[in-house]
Amino acid sequence: MAIGNLYFITAISVIGGGLFGFDISSMSAIIGTQQYLCYFNQGPNGHPFNDEKCSGPRANVQGGITASMAGGSFLGALISGYLSDILGRKKTIMIGAVIWCIGSILVCASRNIGMLIVGRVINGLCVGLCSAQVPVYISELAPPSKRGRLVGAQQWAITWGILIMFYISYGCSFINGTAGFRVPWGLQMIPAIILFFGMMPLPESPRWLARQDRWEECHAVLSLVHGHGDPNSPFVQREFQEIKDMCEFERNNSDVTYAELFKPHMINRTHIGIFTQIWSQLTGMNVMMYYITYVFAMAGLSGNNLLVSSSIQYVINVFMTVFALIYIDRWGRRPTLLIGAALMMIWLFADGALLKSYGHYAGPNGVGNVPEASWSVTGPPSKAVIACSYLFVASYAPTWGPVSWIYPPELYPLRVRGKAVALATSANWAFNFALGYFVPPAFVNIQWRTYMVFGAFCGAMFIHVYFMFPETAGKTLEEVEDLFTDPSGPRNIGTLAWKTKISTKRIAALESGEVDPEKFAAFEHRESAAGGAENSPERMVEVEQKV
Repeated sequence: MAIGNLYFITAISVIGGGLFGFDISSMSAIIGTQQYLCYFNQGPNGHPFNDEKCSGPRANVQGGITASMAGGSFLGALISGYLSDILGRKKTIMIGAVIWCIGSILVCASRNIGMLIVGRVINGLCVGLCSAQVPVYISELAPPSKRGRLVGAQQWAITWGILIMFYISYGCSFINGTAGFRVPWGLQMIPAIILFFGMMPLPESPRWLARQDRWEECHAVLSLVHGHGDPNSPFVQREFQEIKDMCEFERNNSDVTYAELFKPHMINRTHIGIFTQIWSQLTGMNVMMYYITYVFAMAGLSGNNLLVSSSIQYVINVFMTVFALIYIDRWGRRPTLLIGAALMMIWLFADGALLKSYGHYAGPNGVGNVPEASWSVTGPPSKAVIACSYLFVASYAPTWGPVSWIYPPELYPLRVRGKAVALATSANWAFNFALGYFVPPAFVNIQWRTYMVFGAFCGAMFIHVYFMFPETAGKTLEEVEDLFTDPSGPRNIGTLAWKTKISTKRIAALESGEVDPEKFAAFEHRESAAGGAENSPERMVEVEQKV
């Protein structure tokens, strides 16, 4: 029998996101260890070149090793749209878990850099599949008032994956020889195995079932998940009818291809979804996650102090994400993204300014024979650099981190959702690949200016979000469609972004049965005709009083 507890469903499915977190730490915690640097050493220092500490792979090669996972994820995300439309969201996630185990075996057994890259590309296929379809799966199961919290749990799972894997890797760093990195790379399989078997008793997405004309199963899942087993629940009946109406409308249109996402009526929301993922990468979080050991080495940390200090940011990441899970549906998507962009811009510019003003070039070999640690700063300014790095993570964790996964699945109608989210997620991985490859050479060549580049990106994303990203919190997925097709707004754009408001109280009352659906719909229609004020919190109070 299928399990209908939304929190259990979410807890299992977001393990797919946690795999990405495991991958991040499997690099960031290991690339600074001598076991890794010596086994994959390309000089100029260390065995067999001289008796100094090993330099490890060259900067561009290390960038390629790190970016290879994102390259596989790009392909996996694109494929996921087709797979999930054919096989369903649930089976696609389970296939991803199997692929992860295959990739982890290859990574664990790597004999050279080429084999390591192949294994990471295969791991990336899994991350692409799961990162694209887990948010779709959860968003199609979750009620509107909890959707942000539940989909945002994917980001929390990523932060937990980063934290757990970092400490596993840190513990294994005391093991001599190649077991120091092979053991943690092998242990990565455990969460994927849990994901595969944990998904078995979970229900399929009711909206995907509807697309397959499996209406009885669709209604049964809605009753199980939203009606606590009551098929006559008013909210279940309203949502079931909305899904039927949407499917009937879509049935009168041709089947969707990726090309449809770029037609005039879809291009606006396609660009919003894609840029949500692109901007989340251009925040510079990759600098703090993949290459934090380089950053802190430039700030004068080394050995155990370097790894322990790096791990603190992962603890901050986990802790601060909790606030988003609790409050994201109250805060809304727009304010969260705007505040996050502004704060991150401040900390990135501060880091760059501190390095420029108080640091100096560390020479071609870098700090500790690591060329990527090309800039050195000591004393109080180095502590300020570390503090700004922590504050940057604390600003990203409750804002762009979770919202970049929550927002895209909310933007699209059912018939294009699987492919649209896959396309948006593939943009994430394309830029993840580019940045993973770009950052090590950037630290070598432009040093502190790397921070200024990402700070400028944060300023640009603030402006973009303000003018183009509408509020979706508290709306059903079908109501979001009405927002983009509003005839009172500009053609192919709908309601102007800065005029949209949060509607969580309104939908929460409907879900709990406090508002009669028919009276509510009539009231909504009158308010829409009067100027679209139905989304304001003040009018929600009036709705509850009138009905």
